Amino acid sequence: MAEKEFTGASFNQFLNEERLMASRCKGCGALYLPPRPLCIKCYSREMMWEEMRGKGKLSTFTVITIAPTLMVEEGYGRDNPHCVGIVELEEGVSISARILGVDVQNPEKIKVGTPLHVEFLHNEKGENSVTYLAFKPI
Repeated sequence: MAEKEFTGASFNQFLNEERLMASRCKGCGALYLPPRPLCIKCYSREMMWEEMRGKGKLSTFTVITIAPTLMVEEGYGRDNPHCVGIVELEEGVSISARILGVDVQNPEKIKVGTPLHVEFLHNEKGENSVTYLAFKPI
């Protein structure tokens, strides 16, 4: 089987398989999440997939009350806000994701540095299955 290309589609396919994958440069060892096909440090195109352990800490966050259409369809809005944050993984890369299991009604109780672990949110839409990346406190 051929290795998957370093694209957003491949990244999303790994999410559907409940795998958080990054790309690592074979030349200089730089790690990228979301994955990229070209190393921006040494300009190598020799990349490889690397699975992340899915553990990290909350680096920053925001609680959103004015939800985009997709989130409104899931029941989020002024009366039911959601949290999005940047998660710094143990491997040293960061990614934006939904943050679950925090008190969005009292954002002052959400703490930067909170240990988190990955969650995969599966959303069946007709024939299409979409998986979203999220993290929860450990």
